[in-house]
Amino acid sequence: MTLLVVKNLHKAFGGVAAARDISFEVERGELVALIGPNGAGKSTTFNIVGGQLAPDRGAVELDGVSIVHKPPRAIWRLGVGRTFQIAQTFVSMTATENVQMALQSAATATFGLWRSAHALKRDEAVALLDLVGLADSRDRSVGTLAYGDIKRVELAIALAGAPKLLLMDEPTAGMARGERGKLMQLIVSLARQRGVGVLFTEHDMDAVFAHASRVLVLVRGEIVARGTPAEVQADPLVRRMYLGTYVGARTAGGDGAGGGA
Repeated sequence: MTLLVVKNLHKAFGGVAAARDISFEVERGELVALIGPNGAGKSTTFNIVGGQLAPDRGAVELDGVSIVHKPPRAIWRLGVGRTFQIAQTFVSMTATENVQMALQSAATATFGLWRSAHALKRDEAVALLDLVGLADSRDRSVGTLAYGDIKRVELAIALAGAPKLLLMDEPTAGMARGERGKLMQLIVSLARQRGVGVLFTEHDMDAVFAHASRVLVLVRGEIVARGTPAEVQADPLVRRMYLGTYVGARTAGGDGAGGGA
């Protein structure tokens, strides 16, 4: 079932078009990767969907509701969660406290002015940390965690709003090679179990082609190819314009990770 519909988005900065008539859909439970060289328009497209930018023209609908020109907080309330290339957490607080804050922000109930926040939503926060594999680290300061675990805390924070759609900006950025696949497998599992659509950007081509349901390739603000990972890897135009380093490394027996950055 279609969750996100993006139609004919266009955005220019001065005389430079960063997004040119971009159209695509994201279904519930699938991962759609948005890839391309630096300056291709990935961040512009992402920020329009998330509400950080308004398009010059075009439409974005979530569950049939237009979210164009709505502020990011309103879009978040409608069911769009987000993670960032550089994890956004409070490093002096524990993992549980970080998720508690997100849960308290998402709650519609009004809490008493003088009531301690320490116990509010704690059980739910612990459950989310358990879901992302961090039950044993829940009471540790985020500043003491490995970066891969910080990314998991940020994922739990994003899940605190019970999103329909997750926008994930380079979810494996900064992570050790062995942790990338584990995090992507977790995201795939959560998306399928909860019926959450995931739109993500990523420079690690192994992560993209091993875990994405579909891939969109942006070059100079335009989608030049789309399809399954296998279809996109086989596309001659994509191989020539973007995947040359990655394909060459795979052919030579390398791991190819990070090709096309």
